[in-house]
Amino acid sequence: MDDDGAAVILGIDPGTALTGYGVVARGRGGAVSLVECGVIRTSPSEPLAKRIREIYDGVMELIRRHRPVAVSVEEVFQGRNAQSALKLGHARGAILLAAAHAGVTIAEYAPAQIKNAVVGTGRATKEQVGFMVQQRLRLREAPSPADAADGVAAALCHAQMGSFPA
Repeated sequence: MDDDGAAVILGIDPGTALTGYGVVARGRGGAVSLVECGVIRTSPSEPLAKRIREIYDGVMELIRRHRPVAVSVEEVFQGRNAQSALKLGHARGAILLAAAHAGVTIAEYAPAQIKNAVVGTGRATKEQVGFMVQQRLRLREAPSPADAADGVAAALCHAQMGSFPA
């Protein structure tokens, strides 16, 4: 909760190169506003273990700064490339560990659930997600890069579908 009693939600779109995040506040009346969004960027030339540590540290810093009531994380998409899914799983593990270490409630949503909650269809494109994030939060432009918009979408999904402390 923030100082105004709004429920703060940290949404995360995991990735080993770019981990998108969005922080939204859901007020007592249900209105949702954007607090911050961006990406945690790691260097592809660094060993995977160092990149995972950077993701963990970045998420811990976001949790310390915003004190969310929940961290909403996109689940792993079952793609064709097993190696990519495995690396994505490592990034998710770092994110889940950070939230658990901080004692924050974790909510996990499938990519189609997030898209459906924000756009109205589970098959939405990245551009459609960004556009609807922009529209729903009354922003001048869609969050950029697309990974940041996806992080905001994960937070919006939980704001719409999740449960909150009284």
